[in-house]
Order: sequence, then structure tokens, then C-alpha cells
Amino acid sequence: MPSIAADKGDDIMRLIGMLDSPYVRRVAISLKMLGLPFAQESVSVFRHFDHFASINPVVKAPTLVTDDGVVLMDSTLILEHIARIAPASLMPADAGAHTMALRRIGLALAACEKSVAIVYERNLRPAEKQHAPWLDRVGGQLNAAYAMLEDAADPAWFGGDAILRPEITIAVAWRFTQHVVKDIVAAGDYPRLAALSARAEKHSAFHETDYD
Repeated sequence: MPSIAADKGDDIMRLIGMLDSPYVRRVAISLKMLGLPFAQESVSVFRHFDHFASINPVVKAPTLVTDDGVVLMDSTLILEHIARIAPASLMPADAGAHTMALRRIGLALAACEKSVAIVYERNLRPAEKQHAPWLDRVGGQLNAAYAMLEDAADPAWFGGDAILRPEITIAVAWRFTQHVVKDIVAAGDYPRLAALSARAEKHSAFHETDYD
């Protein structure tokens, strides 16, 4: 049985995956925000399947290889690990604020999931086999997530130095959705999120992980 641990002796974390994945990008930005050193390896789950499988046989992006060779997967679990080793926190300390942060992260991740579902349906299934009612339902779920995030958006986000995981995840999700399914989510319908994204992408951690 193949191991899902990398070679021991690595002295820097390795983030495996393409930055056009919102899940990979949210981890990369979080690491940069925290000042944690890492190497990002642009390995595609499609084009470089065999190479990815040699690192993690499950071939799931993002994959993080810790500095002692343990392979982790799933962006939320990777960020949980990072939170344990980071010098600072990207989550609010107050219990109530923490709960609201989790709600916003959940909505943003749902938006990522629905965007990916639409992309897969459009790109991997022949046009004559695509199920329009299902696409309509997923598109409705996607817009519902962004409508709730629009209501929660704070004009102060990305206006200072205290940038937390919810804001990072929301900005990454919005950028991804606009990159792949902007015909489903009209930017003009969500002006607060569009403005938040524009401010976010000017930050060095976002600029350095851009994928255009």
C-alpha cells in the first residue's frame, strides 16, 4: 500500500496544487498572511495526475506536506493544522464573533463548491447530457450564498491590517466564481462583494497568488 507521507527530512512546508483552485489559494494566502515559509508546487490533479499521486495517492488539492513529512488534505483541515503552529490567529477570539466567522466561511466554501459543480458539469459532461434543471438549482444555491454574504459584507474589510480567515475565504471564493461562472453570478448584483474583492486583490498576499 502506498504511503501518504512524504520523505522525512523536509524542512519547509510544501503546498501542492494549482492556485486557480480556491481551496489551494485560501491556504496559500493564509500562510503568507501569517508569515509562514512554504513552497507552492503547481501540480494539477488533471494534467499531472501521476505526479500528484506520487505525493498523495488520493490526488486531492490542496495537499500540504508538513515540515516533518506528514501529508494533509482538505483546506479546512490544513488551516486547522496551520492555526496550531502559527504565531498569530486568523480567527476572532470572541465566541460570538468566532461563530459568525464560521458562518461566513461556510457560505463562502459553499459558493466555491457550487461554482466547481457548475464548471465540472459544463466542462466534463457532453452538452447533450447536461441537466439544465440541476444546473439551475445549483446556480440558485450559489446566488443564495452570495446574497447572504453580500448582506454580511463589512466596508471595513481589507481596509487595515487585521485580515482574518472569513474575509480571505470570501474574497478568494468571489474571485474564483467571477473567473469561472460570472454568467451565473452577476457582479453588479453584489456591489459590496465586488468592492471587497477589488480591495483584497491589491494586497500582496493576494497579488502574489494571482492566477491570470
